[in-house]
Amino acid sequence: MTRPDVSVVVAVYNTMPYLTECLNSLVGQSIGADRLEVVAVDDGSTDGSGAELDRFAAKYPGTVKVIHQENSGGPAAPSNRALEVATGRYVYFVGSDDHLGEEALARMVGCADAYGSDVVIGKMVGTNGRYVHQELYKENDPDVSLFHSALPFTLANTKLFRRELVERHGLRFPEDLPVGSDQPFTVEACVRARRISVLADYDFYYAVKRVDAGNITYRADHLSRLRCTAAIMKHAADLVEAGPDRDALLRRHFTWELSKLVQGDFPALGAGVRREVCAGIAALADAYLTDGLRDSLDVGRRVRICLAQAGAVDDLVRVVTDGTEHGAPPFHLEGGRAFAMYPGFRDEALGLPDRVYELLDEAVPGRLAQGTEFVAAEWEQDGDDLCLVLTLRVGVVGDTGSLTVRLVQGAMPKSADGPGARRLPADHVLAVPDGRFDHVPTGDGRATAVHARIPVHAVQAKLGVRVYVDVAGSTYEIPLRTGGKPLPLALRWRQTVPYRASANRNTKGRLVITTAPLWEADPGAGKGLRHMLSRLRREVTR
Repeated sequence: MTRPDVSVVVAVYNTMPYLTECLNSLVGQSIGADRLEVVAVDDGSTDGSGAELDRFAAKYPGTVKVIHQENSGGPAAPSNRALEVATGRYVYFVGSDDHLGEEALARMVGCADAYGSDVVIGKMVGTNGRYVHQELYKENDPDVSLFHSALPFTLANTKLFRRELVERHGLRFPEDLPVGSDQPFTVEACVRARRISVLADYDFYYAVKRVDAGNITYRADHLSRLRCTAAIMKHAADLVEAGPDRDALLRRHFTWELSKLVQGDFPALGAGVRREVCAGIAALADAYLTDGLRDSLDVGRRVRICLAQAGAVDDLVRVVTDGTEHGAPPFHLEGGRAFAMYPGFRDEALGLPDRVYELLDEAVPGRLAQGTEFVAAEWEQDGDDLCLVLTLRVGVVGDTGSLTVRLVQGAMPKSADGPGARRLPADHVLAVPDGRFDHVPTGDGRATAVHARIPVHAVQAKLGVRVYVDVAGSTYEIPLRTGGKPLPLALRWRQTVPYRASANRNTKGRLVITTAPLWEADPGAGKGLRHMLSRLRREVTR
């Protein structure tokens, strides 16, 4: 019998009805039955998955092989069992609740043969709301680096591996890890591979989030995930010596696995579990969190990891709770730098350096302006001169001398309706000169009240004006929420064109300053002052 090109390993435990679609996607591969072997291991299923595997084995003899065994508690043992009987030149792993694109195996085997690749990664996409990191799949790359790409964020074993590589290094899955047992296998294969290739021009793998959230990744508790992450990080550290390459690999675990342990559900854990989680994170941070790796994390994750490392459990609970309820904290401006005022900022008892709280350049966009709130708006009019007076609460304190508000001519874009604020390029030219501004700290000391008096006649806009704020040398477009506060309506006297500030429904209640007319004057229609005032009253009461 001819040796198949690829053996597909399927570890199965209670995945009906998803298993049927998975198997159909395998036997329907364009590579053909003569080049394909499916090795499925039923790990003690109780939902009919075993019978479904037997049905496919009977229907596709010689292509689908089935092994039944008692439940082992995870996918590692059945995957290892399948590797013992697989015969293909390459081996590919697929989750039994996921499925493949029709050309997936043919394309990956062709790539491996053409480039001599030991590992080939086909683009994965999520279905039913399953999150799949996409940074790696921007373009095809026949020779990608584990340490200089987004590959550390894509460590599932759902890849094509050269069988000779697997057997030469005795690669197997650790059977004592209920979660993440595929990562040590994948990392070691990638470390030892002569070449790793990425294919991004086809949807190879469809990762399915089950309706019952039964995927094993979603079932493990905090302490199990912590224990597994510690074992995975140690394995990776044993393979890669300390330095930038190890930092690049372990950054994934601080950004993803460890950070997920201190998200919104952390305060609801028991006090003892919270302490154990922080102690476990602290041990890993002490061992692997170099200054460079710490500074590469965004400020939110960096603060949480460092508070856990310092044993500041109560402060960490407060950070998570505040983040859930209020979003970004206020920011302290000092000497051209911005610091997030999380609990622990300049707290000598904790002894964390300011660097922990500093917003690094790559983390700045949108964060400084995120706490900006609309307080009030009103018109000031003197003859034909019309000014808009805005009062804003800006979530920054400290060196606010350069804090200004601007208006820019043009309609409010859809991007302004997103959360936070959009940062403008440094070379963007603002179309309207500054008005007159003053700013004072708010009574709670956590923000700055900015009063901006801006001459609207200088705008001469027909499409409206947009609100911007300059903070710490960057200019942000602010999607201001009105919060149900009344907005002014003013008529420019001796003309038939009134102006208004409105809370436009299309921007979900955010402030849009409109200097365009409420209606166009039509002298030929004989509309007089009485009709104009009637329209004005209707607009005010709308």
